[in-house]
Amino acid sequence: MKFVCDGLTLSEAVAKVSKACAVRTTAPVLECIKITAGNEEITFLATDGELSIQKTAKAEVFEEGEICVPGKLFADFTGKLSGEEICLSTCEKGLEIKYGENTSFMQVISADEFPKINLEIGENSFVMKQEALKNIIAETTFCCAQDDSRPVLKGCLMDFSDRLEITALDGYRLALSAAEILAKSGEQSIICPARTLGEISRMLTGEEEEITLYTQGGMLMVKFGDMVIVSRLYQGEFIRKESVLPNSFATNVTLSRTELIASTERAAILIRGDKNNLVTLEIGGGAVKVSSVSEIGNVAECMKAETQGKDMSISMNAKYLLDALRALSEEEVVLSFNGAVSPFIIQNKEKKDGLYLILPVRNAS
Repeated sequence: MKFVCDGLTLSEAVAKVSKACAVRTTAPVLECIKITAGNEEITFLATDGELSIQKTAKAEVFEEGEICVPGKLFADFTGKLSGEEICLSTCEKGLEIKYGENTSFMQVISADEFPKINLEIGENSFVMKQEALKNIIAETTFCCAQDDSRPVLKGCLMDFSDRLEITALDGYRLALSAAEILAKSGEQSIICPARTLGEISRMLTGEEEEITLYTQGGMLMVKFGDMVIVSRLYQGEFIRKESVLPNSFATNVTLSRTELIASTERAAILIRGDKNNLVTLEIGGGAVKVSSVSEIGNVAECMKAETQGKDMSISMNAKYLLDALRALSEEEVVLSFNGAVSPFIIQNKEKKDGLYLILPVRNAS
């Protein structure tokens, strides 16, 4: 294998593909990037067994071939050569890298050891606007679980019917958001890893152009330009939103999102580092008081609000409240409650295609 390509083109392609390289694995080839040279283009492919990313780039190919190189090391090295023209070729020492007057070498693994990745996925397809998909991913994935105690919660439930509806939860909070589907072949419900959705979001420009998602046999595939992302889907039972979302509320509050964010941020400063990171909302009399108490001091701020129903006081994790408020888009938001120990929801005042549910915390004080 031998080819010459622009250093910036090479470094950008390798950086994107390396996101799918395994970090800790007993199979060294999963830590590699497979490089294939042929037809005046180079194909870079990486997989960790769950997520696979492929990207092609133009190059001057002198000798066709394929090889596997250590992914993260190769990405770091080529990242320092973005201003050079680079010649890569295989030799007895492994991969020879020529740039300017310099030559370096890197050990390689045979491409025969690299797992086969199925790119023929297309039984079901769903067409959306890039901007809509990018937004709905940003509005939900931060609520997915981070640990492996319940692997299915590390993914998002994606319901493709009249529209795409994504649900994410981690046991303490839930995010729900919906977006328009332009065209589809069949209806389906899948659980996609949040990490995969994050990589898909990064590859999108967020414009009015369309993007197609393909599913088949427990796999998801997205193609965009010269990039392809393929991911295994999670199997198992996902909590249905109908079983946790309240049907009615005893207290409703409408207020300024930016004012509530500012007050909560100030209240969170004094409880930074506390185990539960608690802020308290006291609701009633056309106002909401945001407060926090710690050994360092206390904060108590009042803001005007439109309140309906019972007066009440409720405490919650400040980060969960702020994450939800920042993900909403309107200036006025509605918070709906059923008491100090029941889950409450937050959503935009006008646009009701998404919401956030948060579990409160009992305040010992």
